[in-house]
Amino acid sequence: MTTLLATRRGVLTLLLLSAVQFLDIVDSSIMNVALPSIRGDLGFSQQSLQWVLSGYLVTYGGFLLLGGRAADLLGRRRMLVAGTVLFALCSLAGGLAANAGMLVGARALQGIGAALMAPAAMSILTTTFSTAGDRAKALGVWGAISGVGAAAGVFLGGVLSQGPGWRWVLLVNVPVCALIAATAFRLVPGDRGADRPRSFDLPGAVLVTGGMLLLVYALVRAPETGWATASTLGELAVAALLLIAFVVVERRTADPLFPFAILRIRGLAAADATQLIAFAGFISMFFFLTLYMQNVLGYSPIRSGSAYLPVTAGIVVAAGLSTRLIPQIGTRPLIVAGTAVAAAGTYLLSHVPRDGEYLTDLLPGLMVMSLGLGAVFVAVTAAANAGVPAEQAGLAAGLLNTSLQLGSALGLAIFSAMATARTDALAAAGAPALDALTGGLARALLAAAVFLAAAAFIGLRASNVRGNAP
Repeated sequence: MTTLLATRRGVLTLLLLSAVQFLDIVDSSIMNVALPSIRGDLGFSQQSLQWVLSGYLVTYGGFLLLGGRAADLLGRRRMLVAGTVLFALCSLAGGLAANAGMLVGARALQGIGAALMAPAAMSILTTTFSTAGDRAKALGVWGAISGVGAAAGVFLGGVLSQGPGWRWVLLVNVPVCALIAATAFRLVPGDRGADRPRSFDLPGAVLVTGGMLLLVYALVRAPETGWATASTLGELAVAALLLIAFVVVERRTADPLFPFAILRIRGLAAADATQLIAFAGFISMFFFLTLYMQNVLGYSPIRSGSAYLPVTAGIVVAAGLSTRLIPQIGTRPLIVAGTAVAAAGTYLLSHVPRDGEYLTDLLPGLMVMSLGLGAVFVAVTAAANAGVPAEQAGLAAGLLNTSLQLGSALGLAIFSAMATARTDALAAAGAPALDALTGGLARALLAAAVFLAAAAFIGLRASNVRGNAP
């Protein structure tokens, strides 16, 4: 019997959905190396510059649960195309921005587009490739693309910002999104949404979106304002109250936006928790290592981006191997081993010296880390989607993506504070500026390694899925 993935249509559908995931992941990091050029061109202050990145992350993380549930209730293809169009329009607006406010606003709206696209794409993947073999292969490709996107964002940002200019970091999205939207209409069957409720749960939507937005906002701002300040504590408290109110409302409404029964699916919560803690380490590792290469070693944006190219090869190899191993040993051993290996690689990177060499001080740790990252992406995605009913696939995808975004924001917030404190302490003790900076970045990388090791222990509670049968 010929499976869907053995057909031309199946292959093209997988490529389409992988392109959506690649675009979402890349745009979380592609702006990093373009920030100095953006600051000089649009007149950002040093304090406001972070919102070019944070504006996207806050709305992306804040709207993911709503985006995931919207895919289930309103139609997956509809939400995929709507999110893609919004993403393209905001990329165009950002690329043509005449001032700082316009760019930050465009990036914030772009995050909403990504929050509609990502869970819709994953839910289409898990419901389209329904046989065990097809789903295993599809999730393997999805995981590899996700990992490659995390590494490729920095490289592409460097090439575009040093080449045609930082505006093309955004403008390049427009033709890509146009192709995705047009192809989605041809390849993805229309769906009217499963189990359409009698009424839309507006109170639940407002509470969860408001709570998630404020939570991510507080985490992003905490390194700048301080964890113990009245503003940070107040934002976290209000976010907690909104999310508690959301739980109360959802338990009492007849047609909840978030059916809590989904959390009883075996291993789903553990897989999401593993992803949250692991990506606090992964994303922080890329961020702080890029700072080390540019600010300590003096690498150009293109050179620092090129340093991650071997990482993409390691991720692809590990993802392909994991896809073949899941039917034999299951997802749990791969999650535990992958996070442990990634922790070991990041620990090696935490010992970078002031005058580090790429081949001896960076490449070994990067390659070890990349093998772990490739395995984790595939295995966690498979474990989180196993046993999820088709009518809740969008919600499950939204949960998994939310854990990634929350983990990223949490890791950057905590580790940035640690890096700053360590740098200041070394500088106060008389260390030269670059030595102090190296010490601070190394401390952040060590903390990232600890988080990855902790994720390995959490992964012990994840489902041991074999074959990714639904």
